[in-house]
Amino acid sequence: MTRDPRAFVLPPGAPSIDTMIAAERRRARKRLWTALAFMAPAIGFVAIFLLLPVVFNLYASLTQWAKFSGLNQFAGLANYQRLASNPKFFDATWNTMIWVAVSFVLPATIGLSLAMLVRGVKGEETFKSIFFLPRMFSATAVGVVWYYVYANEGIINSGLRAVGLGGLANRWLYESHLATPAMIVTHIWQQVGLMMVLLLIGLNALPSEPMEAAKVDGASRGQIFRHIILPLLMPTLIMVTTVSVLAGFTSFDLVWVMGRDFPNRSTLTLSVNQYWESFRAGYWAYGSAIAVVLGIIAMSISWSLGALQHRLDKR
Repeated sequence: MTRDPRAFVLPPGAPSIDTMIAAERRRARKRLWTALAFMAPAIGFVAIFLLLPVVFNLYASLTQWAKFSGLNQFAGLANYQRLASNPKFFDATWNTMIWVAVSFVLPATIGLSLAMLVRGVKGEETFKSIFFLPRMFSATAVGVVWYYVYANEGIINSGLRAVGLGGLANRWLYESHLATPAMIVTHIWQQVGLMMVLLLIGLNALPSEPMEAAKVDGASRGQIFRHIILPLLMPTLIMVTTVSVLAGFTSFDLVWVMGRDFPNRSTLTLSVNQYWESFRAGYWAYGSAIAVVLGIIAMSISWSLGALQHRLDKR
């Protein structure tokens, strides 16, 4: 009779297989509960300060909640129907899309150009610190400073008059065709340093072998950048894009401080519109509906960028 090699004989006095399995299960449950105990504060924080407000905001958008009415008056999709017929909402949506597009294209382009120029030069860390400095200030403080830069007697107009170009002086934040570009310049000034630092980190992490091989083969700098650096840098660019897009969607404080007069609604964004309807006009349910739409748009774009990142990682 051939003995089964899989057979396992316990030594005398050893616990049975069932006893050892039960003990291992108890240890596994203990490890699980220990891990949950350590994660409980983080889970509770996310649930209280993220999930609960999202659920409450979604419910509030389906009610008639306002200054003089409570949450118990269900309204269904009435607030969303009001959004669909409100020109002010569409103006805010269009302005937000402009902000999001410009918040990515210009800061990322300028940041990548600066990163390529600064990379490998003497004093690289000093340049990084200088360009990153505006990002260390709050958007509110930056908005206040640039509000006075654009003022009638501010630095820009005074400088133009000093060099004999007083005819170009303007009311930058009070003209509908100038207010948004003026604020976008301020936004770029604050964000470009962050973009440069992130892209510079990505550039320094790239392997040097492909670029050296391309140089040996006679490739030009433009060809190396287009065919080697840019594809290898794509994951970092997607991450920078995500950061830029979210910065564009959440640009409330800068717009509120600088565009407080909102000429012809030209500077009105969804976040500012949501704040105005909720806390100034007192239509909290309607403001909640705006916040839901803003969240859906931001999540959709972020999810699309994440899916693109996942596809690139699988290659």
